[in-house]
Amino acid sequence: MSLSRDLLEKDLYKVLGVSKDATEAEIKKAYRKLAREFHPDANKGDASAEERFKEISEANDVLADPKRRKEYDEARALFGNGGFRAGPGGGGSFNFDLGDLFGGAQGGAGAGGFGGGGLGDVFGGLFNRGGGGSARTQPRRGQDIESEVSLNFTEAVEGATVPLRMSSSAACKACSGTGDKNGTPRVCPTCVGTGQVSRGSGGGFSLTDPCPDCKGRGLIPENPCDVCHGSGRAKSSRTMQVRIPAGVSDGQRIRLRGKGAPGERGGPNGDLYVVVHVGTHPVFGRKDDNLTITVPVTFTEAALGGEVRVPTLGGPPVTLKLPAGTPNGRTMRARGKGAVRKDGTRGDLLVTVDVAVPTQLSDKAREALETYREATADDDPREELFQAAKGA
Repeated sequence: MSLSRDLLEKDLYKVLGVSKDATEAEIKKAYRKLAREFHPDANKGDASAEERFKEISEANDVLADPKRRKEYDEARALFGNGGFRAGPGGGGSFNFDLGDLFGGAQGGAGAGGFGGGGLGDVFGGLFNRGGGGSARTQPRRGQDIESEVSLNFTEAVEGATVPLRMSSSAACKACSGTGDKNGTPRVCPTCVGTGQVSRGSGGGFSLTDPCPDCKGRGLIPENPCDVCHGSGRAKSSRTMQVRIPAGVSDGQRIRLRGKGAPGERGGPNGDLYVVVHVGTHPVFGRKDDNLTITVPVTFTEAALGGEVRVPTLGGPPVTLKLPAGTPNGRTMRARGKGAVRKDGTRGDLLVTVDVAVPTQLSDKAREALETYREATADDDPREELFQAAKGA
């Protein structure tokens, strides 16, 4: 008796201890509770507990999937209402082998009026296995693509739309993605068109791997295409306009959903990952969401104070008020003049003061400085330094 027949004859709701109208959350809760109780790791050497765990896992596999649960309910309703009876001497008005139903019997009269293996399609679809049902190849998601783009400093701060040429795998045009030069591949007999095979891992669990014979496609070409050699995929180049958001930083990896390689058989596109390289700027630097700039000021501006005009990136200059006695290296802030943040607001422009020392002086300037030196001869800025050194 096949697995599909076994499951059909079981009351999976009873196995999990839930009602037939249980919600998905109730089914999930019941399964977790029973799985913890009967898990082989918690019942080492207990064969009955291991068997119970397998039954619980089988029931959850069907009832936790809305589509499979619906098909199971419909099949059980037909079974329970006398639509057919299993096995010889079953006591019902019909007496035939369930293998005819699940195996896709030829001819409708022997199957209680259901022609052409129709019930085989129902039950084969329920458990996604062979039977006489028509195999359904599964959609496949397109591959992810990774590319690189170089931006100048301003483009990275403000955002930019750049052309990006990409090479990826797409459906082969010569065979329309079938892999067969005549466009007539056959369903893979190993995975029955699903593209996947299961293997047991012990404890009632099973793992799913891509089918080794069809490489996960579900189809095998009778006459392999000369272009794609039967893979159904070929190299494709395209140029697309990609929007790089404002505020990206050097080395950042951006994910663009659905912009990767096209999917197969109606499957979704893959994603595009773009690694951004940002050039430097001769004036501005960057610290997180803030821009930085070093502005030279004269000695008199630093000593007496004044207003200093500061350039901004891509905008009009701003004027900052320099307090009297501003030391060299002090940083001031011009709010809202930095890089664009994710929420659309801007960081600040951090302005660092650099007191410029003149390399050449006119006679008048030198005379003025000599006068200043005489006026401040008693002021020694290093006195406190020496006092502190002695104290140490």
